[in-house]
Amino acid sequence: MLDALTLDQLRTFVTIADSGSFRAAASKLYRVQSGVSVAIGNLEAQLGVLLFDRSGHRPVLTAEGKLLLSNARDILLRVDALRAKARGLGDGVELELPIAVDTLFPIHLVGMAIVQMRTIYPSVTVRIVVEPLGGPLLALKEKRCALSIMVGEDFRDPRITFEALSAVAQVAVVAAHHPLANQDVSHAIGVLQLADHLQIVLADPTRVSEGRDFGVISPQTCRVNTQDAKHALILAGVGWGRLPHWLVSRDLAEGRLVRLRTNSLGREGEVVSEAYLAHRLDEPMGPAARKFAEALVQLNASSAPAPSV
Repeated sequence: MLDALTLDQLRTFVTIADSGSFRAAASKLYRVQSGVSVAIGNLEAQLGVLLFDRSGHRPVLTAEGKLLLSNARDILLRVDALRAKARGLGDGVELELPIAVDTLFPIHLVGMAIVQMRTIYPSVTVRIVVEPLGGPLLALKEKRCALSIMVGEDFRDPRITFEALSAVAQVAVVAAHHPLANQDVSHAIGVLQLADHLQIVLADPTRVSEGRDFGVISPQTCRVNTQDAKHALILAGVGWGRLPHWLVSRDLAEGRLVRLRTNSLGREGEVVSEAYLAHRLDEPMGPAARKFAEALVQLNASSAPAPSV
C-alpha cells in the first residue's frame, strides 16, 4: 500500500541513486548494507515496480526507477523545507550572518541593508564574501552562507529559492588612451575589431561554470580573479572588458574610460541582468537574515537605476 511509504525509504532510494551502490549508500546513511537492501525491497514491493536492476556489479536504475527518482527528490525537498521553516520559527537571533555577494552587485546597497539590520540586532556579526559567477551559488550549496546575492540566470539549483531584487547593467569599456577608444564613433565596433585586442575576463573561482565562457569574444584574454583587478587593468589600458555600470559611472563621467559602441555585447555594448536574493529551501532564515533580506528588497525597490551614459 502506498500509504505505508516512509521518508526513510525515499531517502534511501535517492541516496543509492546518487552514490551508485548499496554499500556506498549504507555508509552515507550510517546503516548496515542489509538494512538498506531491506528498505529498498520494501519500497519496491509497496510501489509494485523494480527500482534497480541488480543483475550487474552495481545497481542500475530501471526505467521506472528513473521516472520515480525525480518525484522522490521533490518529496524530500518539500519535507526538508517544511522542517527548516518550522525550525526557523523557534530559532533565536543568529550569532553570525554570512552573506555571499556576486561581484556585479552594488556592494554599497549590501552595506545599507546591514546598517538597517544591525539597528535591531546589533550583536550579530556579519561576514561578507564577494565572488564572481558560480561562487555565490556554491557558497549556498556548501552551506558557507545563509544568503547569497546572485546576478543573472546562469546558475540555478532546485534546493535554492530566488527573489528578484533589481537590474544590473554591464557596459563594455576601455581606457580613454586605448586604441579602441579612437575608433570612428559613427560606426559600431565589430567582432573582428574587438578580437584584435586583449579582453580582460573575470574567471570563475569554482568549477560550477567549468568549460563555459560568458561574453568572451577575443581569442586574446587576460583572466583575473577579482572585479577590482579587472577594473584596474582596463583603466591602465591593458585591454577592454565589461564592467558593472555602477562601478564605472564616475570613470565614464570624468573621461578615464569610454564606452565601446558595439552590438556584439548587447545593444550599444550594454547588457542588463537581474539580481536575486537567494537562500536554501532546507535551511531556516534566522531573524537577522530575515531583517537583512527585507531591508535589501526595500532598498532596491526604492533605488532608481543609474542612467547609462
